[in-house]
Amino acid sequence: MTGRESSPAALIRKCLAVLLPMAALVGCGSTADTGARNPSGAGPAPVDLGTAGDLAGAAGYVILAKTAVTNVPTSAVTGNIGVSPAAASFLTGFSSTLPAGGAASTSSQVVGKMYAPDYAVPTPANLTAAIGKMQASYTDAAGRTGPDFTELGAGNLGGLTLAPGLYKWSTAVTIPTNVTVAGGTSDVWIFQISGDLSLSAATKVILSGGASARNIFWQVAGRATLGTTSHFEGTILCQTAIALQTGATLNGRALAQTQVALDGNSVTSP
Repeated sequence: MTGRESSPAALIRKCLAVLLPMAALVGCGSTADTGARNPSGAGPAPVDLGTAGDLAGAAGYVILAKTAVTNVPTSAVTGNIGVSPAAASFLTGFSSTLPAGGAASTSSQVVGKMYAPDYAVPTPANLTAAIGKMQASYTDAAGRTGPDFTELGAGNLGGLTLAPGLYKWSTAVTIPTNVTVAGGTSDVWIFQISGDLSLSAATKVILSGGASARNIFWQVAGRATLGTTSHFEGTILCQTAIALQTGATLNGRALAQTQVALDGNSVTSP
């Protein structure tokens, strides 16, 4: 080997000749950071809402809000409802009953119980923890990186079939006609939406191939509106308000950092 070939400059050139093609491959059509992936199926790792039935976690509630849960009767809710830090007076339209010194109230419109921070212990502490978990889950969903699909349909999902994956939009998302979520029972979908989410009247989110509502997460920075007599699947993690218009149905959870508004709806925990 000559002195020129073993010089520092020659060694640097050889190293660059190896490293530059590798760097180009990483940047071609993918990202070096793909985020947490689902260990049990396709798509990203699921968002952790806590354990179902745990009143100190977001998964313990089908509806959870910070400022209010309002209802225009008659709705049918299967699962628990919670509000905090707003008081029980901000649970309206349910004609609820609270036993003396009770930790939860009941309503003929709710198959489950209703919780507020001015009820007896341990409800105040449970709700503080559950709201914290809800906010952490929102942050988790919003912070996932390496989307599989970006700006799909320019935010119009009408007529599409959505495979498992992480989806990201920098705008609002509308669903003017039926959309299908297709995949297996263990597959996961996370939808990151920077604007509002709007499901048109009489429009449906349809599950196919065994897809489960418990594995579908809609992270919405703006408002989420489910139109009259529409049907929706999955958990809505909303930074703003969630409104279910007259007769809309939800198989999932409505978790809002402001309020949830019902109007003669059916809401069922997934």
